[in-house]
Amino acid sequence: TRDRAAACIGQEIKTQTRAMSKLCVALCLASAAAFTGPSAKLPAQPTRAAATTAAPEMVVKVGVIGAGRIGIVHLEALSQTQDAECVIISNPTVSKAEAAAKQYFVPEWSADSDDVINHPDVQAVWICSPSSFHAEQIMKCAAAGKDVFCEKPIATDLPETIEAIRVCEKAGIKLMTALQRRFDPNFARVKRAIVSGEVGEPITIKLCSRDPSPPPFEYVKGGGGIFKDMAVHDLDMTRYLMGSEPIEILASGSCHIDKKIQTLDGAEAYDTANVIVRYADGKEAIIDVCRQAPYGYDQRAEVLGTKAMIQTDNMYPNTARLFAADFTGNADLPYDFFMSRYKEAYKQETLAFVDALVNDKPSPCSGEDGLVALIMSIAAGKSAAENRWVKFSEVAASVQCDENGCMIVDLDADEAAAAAEVGAGWISKNVKSLLPQKKTNWLSR
Repeated sequence: TRDRAAACIGQEIKTQTRAMSKLCVALCLASAAAFTGPSAKLPAQPTRAAATTAAPEMVVKVGVIGAGRIGIVHLEALSQTQDAECVIISNPTVSKAEAAAKQYFVPEWSADSDDVINHPDVQAVWICSPSSFHAEQIMKCAAAGKDVFCEKPIATDLPETIEAIRVCEKAGIKLMTALQRRFDPNFARVKRAIVSGEVGEPITIKLCSRDPSPPPFEYVKGGGGIFKDMAVHDLDMTRYLMGSEPIEILASGSCHIDKKIQTLDGAEAYDTANVIVRYADGKEAIIDVCRQAPYGYDQRAEVLGTKAMIQTDNMYPNTARLFAADFTGNADLPYDFFMSRYKEAYKQETLAFVDALVNDKPSPCSGEDGLVALIMSIAAGKSAAENRWVKFSEVAASVQCDENGCMIVDLDADEAAAAAEVGAGWISKNVKSLLPQKKTNWLSR
């Protein structure tokens, strides 16, 4: 009996010793992990769980250029999908890249955007850098065979925009222009009402876009003017909602808010503008933009159709309404910061491009869409300067491309007259003809 008891005691001691050994190993591994930096895998996010418990068939490896406000918004959106994983982020001020990487569990960061573009694991690049770097970074991505999500604009002028798109088409990569309003839930609901026939055939579209306060003088100077840096979103939205080809435009501009900008050239001297866009079927869209609305962001849309009318309201921080002896209405003003107003739109456009990559769909907002929006904004500025209707074909025909690149040319009287006669079909004649077809699809690379 004593021998059996001794044996039991010995076995118990061995069991406890093994348990203590396992605990020590676990504690050592946990301590080591604390010093190895963030995990290379994004954490699973309950806000966008997979439809099943199975792992996704493809996870797109992503690199992000730019750790500013827009870059962080897209990085956050990427962290909420199981179909993409950000593996590196860059920013000239590397401390910003490091902070973003640690916050969103990105394993690598750098001060050099080339490190993102040339990273061996990166399949797609999100370009969230200042506009002046976009075209060069797009072309580098194309040379490296990386798909591109680019914040608007693609480039700061028309020839460079076309050249960047041409390079992407030749390389067979996907290029998305981030015109985020297409992905805003309010504007998206209006689009669905048109497509589904709820409103019938559109008759008139009205858009209003007013910022809470004017931007700094330094932002306006060199930015291309109110049609390029502000109304371009509304011009694109009229085309998106109307669903047909824009033909011509009439625009006017004036200055009422910040008199200092009156010293600038062209449309940069305007802080207020009105636009009429005429479409192929004779229908028209009306836009008014202003750089100041003291009550917050005023971003509304209205479509009158043959069966109904649909309109959107502004976005508020909450739905509370105040009822008092001298006031009835929303308790608070609308959002006064674009990142708050369009946060969901920025998220949805990122998720839409990830879906296009994973399922080999066309870019939900293509380089061509960005190019047409730029042509529309340039034509608006020309119309305001010359006080006349301007055909979009006039602007598009002024660009000529060859194997050495693209450039703006002066049209003679006969060429200008011929361009003005094009009307419907100018996108096919003057835009698509400049853009070669893709060589490959995404999944074949």
